[in-house]
Amino acid sequence: MHILIVNQQKDLPLLKSEIARSMALLASYKRVKCRQINLYFVTKKKIALLHEQFFNDPSPTDCISFPLDDPQNEDEESILGEIFVCPKVALEYAEKHGLEPKHELYLYLVHGFLHLLGYDDIEPEERRKMRRQEAVCMRYLKEQGLFLEN
Repeated sequence: MHILIVNQQKDLPLLKSEIARSMALLASYKRVKCRQINLYFVTKKKIALLHEQFFNDPSPTDCISFPLDDPQNEDEESILGEIFVCPKVALEYAEKHGLEPKHELYLYLVHGFLHLLGYDDIEPEERRKMRRQEAVCMRYLKEQGLFLEN
C-alpha cells in the first residue's frame, strides 16, 4: 500500500516514515485492502476553507476525511480516501489541555482513518463506538513500537 503524504504546514515537524508506517499498520490491523491513502497536513486557514466548503462551517477543525472507495471493496487498486489534518489545531489543543502534540496529531490521523472506514461521530452512540475504536487503535500503534506519548 502506498501512503501519499503532502505537508503544507510548518507548525509541527513531521516524520513521514513514521506516519506512513502508522497508517499501514492501521490498515493491516483493520484488514483494509487498498492501494493508497492520501494524507494532507494543512494550515488552519486551509482546513477552515475546506470545512466551510464541504460542511458549511468556517471554523478550523482537527481533521476532515473524504472516503473515495468502499473499504470492503476487494479491489487492491482502490484508493481508500483522503485525510486532511491540521497540526496547528493539535498543537493548540495539546497546549491548552497539557497533552503531547504528537499524541494529539496521531489521534487525528486515527480519527480520520476511522471515518474512511465508515465510523461516524454525529450521534452519541456512534460517537461512543468511534471513541472506543480510537482508543483501541492508539493502543495498537503504541504496542507496535510507535512512540505515542500519553
